[in-house]
Amino acid sequence: MFDRLAEIERRYDDLERQIADPAVIANRREFAKLAKERAQLEETVARWRDRQRIARDVEEHRELAREKDPELRELAKSELPALEAQLVELDALLKQLLLPKDPNDERNTVLEIRAGTGGDEAGLFAADLFRMYTRYAERHGWRVEVLSSSSTGLGGFKEVIALVQGKGVFSRLKFEGGVHRVQRVPVTETQGRIHTSAVTVAVLPEAEDVEVDLADKDLRIDVYRSSGPGGQSVNTTDSAVRVTHLPTGLVVTCQDEKSQHKNKAKALKILRARLLDRARHEQQSEIAANRKAMVGSGDRSEKIRTYNFPQSRITDHRVNLTLHQLDRVLDGDLDPIVDALVTRQQSEALAAAG
Repeated sequence: MFDRLAEIERRYDDLERQIADPAVIANRREFAKLAKERAQLEETVARWRDRQRIARDVEEHRELAREKDPELRELAKSELPALEAQLVELDALLKQLLLPKDPNDERNTVLEIRAGTGGDEAGLFAADLFRMYTRYAERHGWRVEVLSSSSTGLGGFKEVIALVQGKGVFSRLKFEGGVHRVQRVPVTETQGRIHTSAVTVAVLPEAEDVEVDLADKDLRIDVYRSSGPGGQSVNTTDSAVRVTHLPTGLVVTCQDEKSQHKNKAKALKILRARLLDRARHEQQSEIAANRKAMVGSGDRSEKIRTYNFPQSRITDHRVNLTLHQLDRVLDGDLDPIVDALVTRQQSEALAAAG
């Protein structure tokens, strides 16, 4: 482990030198790539340097504990256990930091929420989930920007797509992709019967411009008049934008903004994220066709969680975790569930690493 850590430290120092090179600074793509790699190594190197410092302190205290001066000897012996405990903690942390990392963990995230089976009730629950993620983002100091939305007219969403920006967004939200099932009595139900509806959530790492090159020849951009609720200028000008990526057939529409240019920029942001996600899944399939993600399969058809309103119960099926605090979770207190998923992922990765 220590040889690997020393190697990482050397690589980090080398990256520091390269990033300071004017020729690299002038090359936007190369600079972004090297800066990203350095950021990924930063915490590991910092903790490794902490470990080296504490290890030196431990050795010094062990030597002092053998001194003839009784006062000095007792002082060293009294401080030694705390230093040794720090060393054990750092070794455990470093072992965890050396586990293979998801290169997307520090990215911003495109969150796509769509009503599934259940009609209007599914649309209302899609709005509940969007509110839950918005509140969760607020708790973490993240910023949420709606890129595209399609409302049901009853306060629900057929679809809402948002960009979530902040530190470690994807590392926490990536576990949310899949089918979310809700069991409750709809407001339109006169007999008091419980209905089951479903909402799908897709979580895509945001693509940077330097990673997904969108050539003009590969795009067909159509503009048209917006439909649905909105101000006068939204509905009377050709501000809505539909972008078709010809090589893949992917289509993104955006009509939330009054400005055609803003709608186009948002549509391209969504398209880049979808293309990056597509390439990522293709690459993972090629590298390991039979490899499952650490927590669940990540398949969007997979039912990952059930929200039972009559019993105020929420169950995450991947870690068999059940909480009877549905209101708190829907108000953005998602960390108990996400922490359980992160812990399981790390435990399985440590076991696989032997």
